[in-house]
Amino acid sequence: MTNRITHLFTDHPASVDESYFEHMAFAASFSAKLFAAACAAIIHAFLPFLFETTASRIVRELYERTHNRGTANAGLRQTN
Repeated sequence: MTNRITHLFTDHPASVDESYFEHMAFAASFSAKLFAAACAAIIHAFLPFLFETTASRIVRELYERTHNRGTANAGLRQTN
């Protein structure tokens, strides 16, 4: 039973070559950046001259960061 519970917390982080705590830090950082993008977008909705590209830039950076995450680590694993 303990092993099954452990796998619930570690299978996904392991699939992206991270420990549980590395994945927690990544996800927390990701959510903080999404929150910043949301704040910029809501301010931009009312004051369109502010944060004209901030939300879309943050979302683009987050997309690139998540979609290139495995490829950087894969290269390291192949050379070792």
